[in-house]
Formats: sequence, structure tokens, C-alpha cells
Amino acid sequence: MHIHILGICGTFMGGIAAIARESGHKVTGCDQDVYPPMSTQLESQGIKLISGYAPEQTRLQPDIFVIGNVITRGNPLMEEILNQNLPYISGPQWLSENILRNRWVLAVSGTHGKTTTSSMLTWILDYADLNPGFLIGGIPENFGISARIGNIPSLAGGINSDRNEISPFFVIEADEYDTAFFDKRSKFVHYRPKTAILNNLEFDHADIFADLSAIERQFHHFVRIIPNNGLIISNGKDENLKHVLKQGCWTPMEEFGVDTGWHSELQTNNDMAIYFNKEYQGCLHWDLLGEHNRMNALAALIAARHVGIPVKTGIEALVQFKNVKRRMEKRGTVNGITVYDDFAHHPTAIQTTLGGLRTHVGEERIIAVLEPRSNTMKMGVWKNNLAQSLLEADQVFCFTRDAQWAQAALDTLGTKACCYDDLSQLVKSIATFTQSGDHILIMSNGGFGGIHEKILSAV
Repeated sequence: MHIHILGICGTFMGGIAAIARESGHKVTGCDQDVYPPMSTQLESQGIKLISGYAPEQTRLQPDIFVIGNVITRGNPLMEEILNQNLPYISGPQWLSENILRNRWVLAVSGTHGKTTTSSMLTWILDYADLNPGFLIGGIPENFGISARIGNIPSLAGGINSDRNEISPFFVIEADEYDTAFFDKRSKFVHYRPKTAILNNLEFDHADIFADLSAIERQFHHFVRIIPNNGLIISNGKDENLKHVLKQGCWTPMEEFGVDTGWHSELQTNNDMAIYFNKEYQGCLHWDLLGEHNRMNALAALIAARHVGIPVKTGIEALVQFKNVKRRMEKRGTVNGITVYDDFAHHPTAIQTTLGGLRTHVGEERIIAVLEPRSNTMKMGVWKNNLAQSLLEADQVFCFTRDAQWAQAALDTLGTKACCYDDLSQLVKSIATFTQSGDHILIMSNGGFGGIHEKILSAV
């Protein structure tokens, strides 16, 4: 089958492209901006990329067009597909029908922690030699790729000795964002998991959801499709998830983060003692920071246990877990100044990320560098929460094209916060302010103009 993917350079659609190519399909694709690293990754896999959405791409005559949710009405190629009545499908639906069918899907949902928890879970399954397939919205450092089909090398001899079998297990980051312009359901309703993690639930994606109850409704649609021989793994501390589950639940459930379920106790040196009810399960020795990562680990261990992996084995795997790129990723140290990169773009994520770093560095200065670029943030939904989330920082530098809005949002921080709309001036100011022993935490869900290397070169 030849598939042509619109919006191929996004992490999710790029992952679909890689899996489709690995499955033996011919894959081509297009995007508005075709640039590294995704372009390089895809082209190395033999996937032809086209820059832009020229309607002439219909002449490629693929069997089907796979449409990313970045595509809207008015897109010239999409309009031509509609005018010619050519076959098209959303990315999540194509994945469901062609890759996930008849597999044990382990789906990780939640406002925060999806990528890290999915990566932890995938690594545990891989450590246990289950060779899972996966599609994750980031790059787990244990794998160096964001997606794969999940092949098990065949042990059979003779005529089938050069063939691989497909692993029955597939881990997917289950996003609540809408599927496509023609399918306004959340992506995760397509995945039909047997094991489902509900990490947490807050209001987000204000560009598509009117309020919290609208998101809760989508989460309940997700809960409705999990079979009663499956397992729901839910954050027992989260009141919004409790509200979702009270609307109806037909699946066995285990909670984490509460004394009546799975929980952990922080030991010296960041060690994590793990309990199920009052029964001790083992101790995890690792370097990841923050309570949020301890919760992520609990969820991953429970999900792995559901497919038959003992908690002891899961703990052994997590000792070797290397985290995910752009999740408190140390980018370098120059003149005693350390620069970190993190994907945080929601006040809760910003606060927990800063809190974890503060625990790690003690009284040393933290300089937070923030680019508020998500749709929800730019719409001003979190305007009244932003300053509170940054209190652990000793100084805040904010970059935005609307500096007046950002300065108003950060007004309660006083001289502790300053805003810029010029990237070069921002880098210069950071370099002037910092001193040896400082920790610069850069938070953005975009590329941020390559600021990480610019700061490392300037300090």
C-alpha cells in the first residue's frame, strides 16, 4: 500500500510514517516546514518528503491520504483531495486499523507525564524481552527513536528463518487532543487499549475544549472502550479522574499514589521504596527528579505487571532508564553554569519541574527561561497561574512576541521576572546575569530558536 501523509513532520505523524515504512508500506509525505531532525530521520528510512501542500501532490496517486490534525480546511492539498473525492483517513484511525488491531495495546493518557510514562513502560517491556512496538511523543534515550512496529526475531529455521514475528504488545502515548478536522473525537478513542493508564487530568487545549467538563467527557469515552478483562491504572490523588470514573467504569482498576493502592516513599539519595497497600515491593535506585517521576514510575510498573512482568524486574529495568529527550535533559555545562532543556509548557508541569530541580540543587540559583507558546497559554487561560508556577526560580526570563501580556501575567514576581520579544537580546541578558554555579532551566514545547546552544556559547 502507498500512503501519503499530510503533516508528516510532527512527532506523532512522523512516528506513523516510520511504523508504516517498517511494516512494508510505501510512504511519502509533506509538511509546511520540512527540516531536521524529523526530516533527516524520515529520509534515512527511505521516505520521500515534499515541502508544502501543493495540490499537484494528488498526482502521486497513493492508495490513501493520511491526514494529520495540523491540517485544516483551506489547505490547498486537502481541498484538492476533497474535490476529487480521493480516499483519506486520520492518523489515529489508520494506526488503529493497520497496526493496533489484534495487539495488546497499553495506552498512557493524562494531561502530564504521558511521554515519560510511556517511555518507562516501553523500556520495562523491552528489558523483559517482549520487544514491544511503540509510538511516543518524544524520543526515549534508551531507544533513540520515537516509534517502531515491534519485531521479534524469528527462532524458526528453514524457510521462515529470515522472517520476523510481530510482538503482541504495543505501547502508545494516548493524547486527548482531537483526531482531525473531520473527526473531533480525542485521538485516544481509536486505540482500544487493554491496559490504560490515567495519569492525571487538568484543563488544557483551550483551543478545542470549552471547559474541564468537555475534557472529562472525552476521558470517559476512553474509559468506556476498555474491556472488562483489561485494567485501568488511575492516579488515586486526582479528583478530576475520580469524577470521570464515577460516570461509569466497567473495567478492574488499580490506583497509585494512595496508601490503599500503589504508593512510594522517598528514601535517602532519591531512592524510592515501593509498596502495594502495606506490602513492600522493592526499592528503586535512580537519578530522576521529582514526585511526578515517582508517580510515573508507579504507573509504568503496574502496567508492566498487568502483562506478566514482576515488579522486581520492572524495578531492575527502571534503574537503567535514561529518561526522554527534552525532559530535564542536561544540554551542557560551561564555566560552572549548567543548562537544562524541558518540554514544560503548562503551569503544573512548570511548577513540578522547577520543584524537582530545586530539590536537586538546594540553595544554588535557578534561572528559568520560559517560552509560553502553547495555544492554551497564548489564549491567556493560565495567565493567573503562571507567576505562581515560577516561584521556585530565582530569576525568570520570558520570551514572547506579546511581551506586554507576559509582563502582566508575571507582574506579581516584580523585578524577579523580565520579558523579551527579541531572542538575541534575551540571550545577551541571560549571559550577563548568570554566574558560576547557576542552573538555567529552559522550558518550551517548541525549538525556541536554538536558544540552548546560543546560551552555552554566550555564558
